[in-house]
Amino acid sequence: MKKGIIALIVVVILLIIGYSFFKGFYNTGIELQEDATAQWGNVESAYQRRSDLIPNIVNTAKGYAEFEQKTLTDVIEARSKATSVNIDPTNISPEQLEQFQQAQSGLSSALSRLLVTVERYPDLKANENFKELINELERTENRINVERNRYNAAIKPYNKHIKTFPNNIVNNIIGNFEEMEYFEAEEGAQTAPEVDFDFNNDAA
Repeated sequence: MKKGIIALIVVVILLIIGYSFFKGFYNTGIELQEDATAQWGNVESAYQRRSDLIPNIVNTAKGYAEFEQKTLTDVIEARSKATSVNIDPTNISPEQLEQFQQAQSGLSSALSRLLVTVERYPDLKANENFKELINELERTENRINVERNRYNAAIKPYNKHIKTFPNNIVNNIIGNFEEMEYFEAEEGAQTAPEVDFDFNNDAA
């Protein structure tokens, strides 16, 4: 009888320990996942801010009759493609992230070509509204880089949580958490457009 009671107590204790461990693993995983998901929202918000600036930049440049129409068209088309790529932040697959990066890279490249072209139009560079838009674009590009880095920092503890032993065994059993993909810039493609015009020399 005593042995049976002892065995029962041991089983109950093990069940309590197991429950506490599973609960701790699950709740921590959810919290870390939510943090990473929220940070992805900040990444998208920064990219959206850049997208919102583009119509004003294009419209201002259009006011200069000789400005290259193809350059503006390329920017508009790249913006349309970039804004059409949507990602479910709770289930970011490698394929989705690659598609998103490629679309944003295309927009970065189109903007770079636009800004290079602007160098040939001193009157446009001297336009106060245009200068403010370019300054805001520069600040937005910096913000994009910051938010991408913060996103990578946010998913690191999440990935570590679900991949380290013995958590990886528990995760394989419950199958609830998937590894999140890091935002890795393509070589030469994710560099922010150069927007540092020498306005002071133009005004001299």
